Amino acid sequence: MQMMRGLLRRWRGGRASAAGHGSVEQGEEADVGEAERWLVAGLGNPGPKYAGNRHNIGFMVVDALAERRGERWKAHKAHAEVAETRIGGVPVVLAKPRSYMNLSGGPVAGLSSFYKVPAERVIVVHDELDIGYGALKLKRGGGAGGHNGLRSVTSSLSSPDYIRVRAGIGRPPGRMDAAAYVLRDFSSVERKELDLNIERAADAVECVLTEGLEKAQNVFHTAS
Repeated sequence: MQMMRGLLRRWRGGRASAAGHGSVEQGEEADVGEAERWLVAGLGNPGPKYAGNRHNIGFMVVDALAERRGERWKAHKAHAEVAETRIGGVPVVLAKPRSYMNLSGGPVAGLSSFYKVPAERVIVVHDELDIGYGALKLKRGGGAGGHNGLRSVTSSLSSPDYIRVRAGIGRPPGRMDAAAYVLRDFSSVERKELDLNIERAADAVECVLTEGLEKAQNVFHTAS
């Protein structure tokens, strides 16, 4: 964990240094010409009943990205909440589908069509059972791995070629059913690191947008 914090400090320091030489940091307006818009969708279940669940870490990450920029969420006809912003000069739509997890694909595909964002510029942030709690993995494409939200997104976009930011929640203890585990809130022990994990995942999304997937993988991948 200490090594990861050191890597994050160096990445953030480099980002701040670049800002002093004409790059665009959050909150700044700039003429970015024909910069291509991205869609960043966090997956989760809507409503206060599910807000603290492990399954909702995707919502938590995009909430953090919106909060950093002082953006407010607004309803969209694609059955989602959206916040339009810029990250490092890149136009971005942050999104939270208002369907349940298993039907996330409809809102994501609707927003992709509305904003004319192809699957290649869609980032989906989601919980991941198959990596340890607090670990972070990024990749483009692949299967759903049993994640019904991803299965729905892939089906609705008619493509698996979007970027996944996989936030590890670990496996359920003992013989607990995985479906029950993801719908439980983080434990008191897990909550001690939760804010850091959310901020690191938000940093990873920003790095993908400003420096590319490969750089983000080099900086933010952690051991599972």
